[in-house]
Amino acid sequence: MQSHNLPTHQASEGHLAERLGASLYVPCTHHDLALIAEGHKYPFLRSVIFCTEDAVSERDLPGALDNLAHTLARMPANSQTLRFVRVRNLDIMQQVMGMSGVNKLTGFVIPKATRHNIESYLEPIRHSQHLLMPTLETAEAFCEREMRMLRKKLSAPHIKPRILALRIGGNDLLALLGIRRPRHVTIYRTPLGGIIARLVTTMRPHGFHLTAPVFEHMDRPELLAEEVSEDLLHGLIGKTAIHPTQVPLIESHYRVCPNDVEAAQIILHEHSPAVFGHGGSMCEISTHKNWAKAILTRVQAFGAVAT
Repeated sequence: MQSHNLPTHQASEGHLAERLGASLYVPCTHHDLALIAEGHKYPFLRSVIFCTEDAVSERDLPGALDNLAHTLARMPANSQTLRFVRVRNLDIMQQVMGMSGVNKLTGFVIPKATRHNIESYLEPIRHSQHLLMPTLETAEAFCEREMRMLRKKLSAPHIKPRILALRIGGNDLLALLGIRRPRHVTIYRTPLGGIIARLVTTMRPHGFHLTAPVFEHMDRPELLAEEVSEDLLHGLIGKTAIHPTQVPLIESHYRVCPNDVEAAQIILHEHSPAVFGHGGSMCEISTHKNWAKAILTRVQAFGAVAT
C-alpha cells in the first residue's frame, strides 16, 4: 500500500464538504483574481475555484498561470473561504504545486477523473495537506460498472481521506450526448437526471459527497431556484456557480426551515424515543439520524429560514 500524508482535518472532511456552498468558478485570466482570492471582492464567497481548464484558452494559459502564481504569493494564508485550483491536466497541477503560496490552497479540482488517472493526481500532493475534488465528466460516468470500480478505487485508505467531494460535470456529460442544457427545464429533465440519481446512490452510501452541476443560464433565476431545490432532493451538497449573482440565490435554498431544525435536534437528543411524531411526520432515530446530522451542519453553515 502506498503511503501518503493524510490531511490533519480528515475527521471533519464531511462537514467541510457540506460547507462548500456555491463554488464560484473564476478563470485564472481574471484581472481581479488576486482581489477575489484575498476576499476583497465577493467577500461572501464560501468557496472559490480558480480555473485553468475550460475557462482558459490554450494561448492564454501562460498568462493565466502567471496571474495564478502572483495571486497565490500575495493572498493571505488564513481565510474562511475554501480555495481550490481547477487544473487543466497533471502537468499544470505539478506546476501549481511548485508555486510559492500553494500551501494556502484547500486543494484541487481534478478534470475528467477516472479510476485510471486518480492515482497520478495524488502523487503531487503526497507531502502536502491538499484535498481533491475529482470531476465526473467522462463517458465512464454513464457506466454503472465503471462508477462502482471508481468507488472501489477511491475507497482505498490512502485515497479516501483526500477526497472532499465528487463534482458532477454536467455540461461535459451533456456534450458527450450532443445536447446543450435547455433554457426551460432543469437538468433533471434531461438524460442526466437518471445519471445524477445513480451517481448519488452509487457513491453517497459509501461516504462520498457529490456537488451539483453548473447552471449556465444567468438570466433564468427562477429556473435556477427550481434546480437547486431538486439538487437538494437528490442529496447533492454545493453547486458550481459561474457568476457571483448566482451565489446568494443558490445558498438561500440551503437555509433550513425551523421545523426541520427542531426535528433534527430531537432526533439526536440522547433521551428521545426510538420513534415519535413531530410536525405531522414520523421521526425514526435509526433511519433519520444521518439526515439530522446533515441538517444541523447545514443550519450552522447557512442558517435557518426566517419565520
